[in-house]
Amino acid sequence: MKEIISELLTAALERARAAGQLKSPTPAFTVEAPRDPRHGDGATNVAMILARPEGKPPRAIAEIIKGNFQGGEEVAEVTIAGPGFINFRMTAGFWHRRLVQAARQGDRFWYPQFGCGRRVNVEFLSANPTGPLTVGHGRNAVLGDTIAKLHQATGFNVVREYYFNNGGRQMRMLAESVRVRYLQELGIAAQLPPDGYQGEYIREIAHNLVLRNGDRLVEGASEELFKAAAEQAIFADIRHTCERLSIHFDVYTNELDLIRSGKVDAVIEALRERNLIAEYDGAIWLRGEPLGLDKDRVLIRSGPDREPTYRTPDIAYHIEKLARGFDLIVDVFGADHIAEHEGVIAAVRALGHDTSPIRAIIYQFVTLTRGGEKVKMSTRKATYVTLDELIDDVGADVVRFFFLFRKSDTHLDFDIDLAKRQAPENPVYYVQYAHARLASVFREAEKAGLDIPDGEKVDLGLLSQEELSLSRKLLELPDIVRGSVEDLEPHRIPFYLLELAGDFHRYYNKPSNRIVDPSDPARSQARLFLAGLIKNAVASGLHLLGVTAPERM
Repeated sequence: MKEIISELLTAALERARAAGQLKSPTPAFTVEAPRDPRHGDGATNVAMILARPEGKPPRAIAEIIKGNFQGGEEVAEVTIAGPGFINFRMTAGFWHRRLVQAARQGDRFWYPQFGCGRRVNVEFLSANPTGPLTVGHGRNAVLGDTIAKLHQATGFNVVREYYFNNGGRQMRMLAESVRVRYLQELGIAAQLPPDGYQGEYIREIAHNLVLRNGDRLVEGASEELFKAAAEQAIFADIRHTCERLSIHFDVYTNELDLIRSGKVDAVIEALRERNLIAEYDGAIWLRGEPLGLDKDRVLIRSGPDREPTYRTPDIAYHIEKLARGFDLIVDVFGADHIAEHEGVIAAVRALGHDTSPIRAIIYQFVTLTRGGEKVKMSTRKATYVTLDELIDDVGADVVRFFFLFRKSDTHLDFDIDLAKRQAPENPVYYVQYAHARLASVFREAEKAGLDIPDGEKVDLGLLSQEELSLSRKLLELPDIVRGSVEDLEPHRIPFYLLELAGDFHRYYNKPSNRIVDPSDPARSQARLFLAGLIKNAVASGLHLLGVTAPERM
């Protein structure tokens, strides 16, 4: 609809210029659905944009545009509102043709194909192998996977990537924690360091080491052995959790490989050549002032080990990703990574790389509540709810939907009690129930012997105004999908699905809107045709979220 109105508007502006009524070239303008549907199906601000260059009041320009507008079979009415908005109401025939087009094209209609094979890298989750995935990790995982799904559905070539830090102090602390638990399993006195990892999973890793090796690792076993055992076991657990949410990765990249390949040292030297390195307090720093940063950032820590901080391999990692030639690189980070990511991108740019393909999604954290009480989470102390436990409690569908049911840059309160409730106030249940209800309609139609012919054989003129309004909401999905992809805002999909489900439930609950009525087969077929499209749209939207569309509930 927006494209059609835009084309007709552009033609009207050209006619106005040809007639000498306007002089300015056609500006960039928008066509959006009015907040109040009583104002029409589409509205534009073009008259207000042209007011200054034309030197005329917006309403006067709107009148000129209206006088030159030719809507044909598509636009039934053009009105002017407020300071100069132009509103458009589409014809019933337009909506009928769009419904037939949706039925004919299926997913190609719901998922507009504008990716054209462009290459997209989505790096997400990227939890370090120091423990099970927590609820906080879950939001990252679902956000990233859904962004990847949206791009795949709309014709992009997508690579899902997992980057993890498997070097440095935290991994040494993990290895030491496993070594201590290994000794304790053998009855040998040993004490965890104050900031060691205390989770039960550490005991399990140590127990398995005892089963495989007995006491052979008590003397002479390297830190690397304990670290490798922990990393392997924890990654197996992470992969299993991801599989439960139907999440997979195409590429795994790690910090140690970047360090061992010399790419991290190369970054330091390249920054030094550009006078972007400072050395003081025994450390090596990225100079903030020349890069517009609020302060210097540590690249190499002080101390005997001279270890790089997280951001230093990250700089090398982003340079390597850019070299792979992606058209878009999406990084999904928690809010605690904002400053670090700014420093990384500033350094990459300073080294002469075009960072415009890189876009960051910074998500806020998750608060888990049960019985009105906040559940505290700490990875080291193991006083946390794992993502697996949450999936066990409420199910994968609910986990995915809830994690997406807020804009990523807003805090998420995950109410476990609500998530488990089989009631309309639970948004997952409400949307899935709409699909199940629609499925039951078709089972009823089959029992009544009603055929569902294609749209070209159905008299869509029998649809009521309420049903046309439902059609308009239904046909918004392609625009919602496109906007979700372009703005990297997957939350728009569950918001839309909840609105569509609500419109359908309200329609269905009215006795006058009986869909299957054997005494009126023509009207029943028109309503069934519309119901089938709503069912397909709900299923297609849920598919983008990685959520199932049940036939029965």
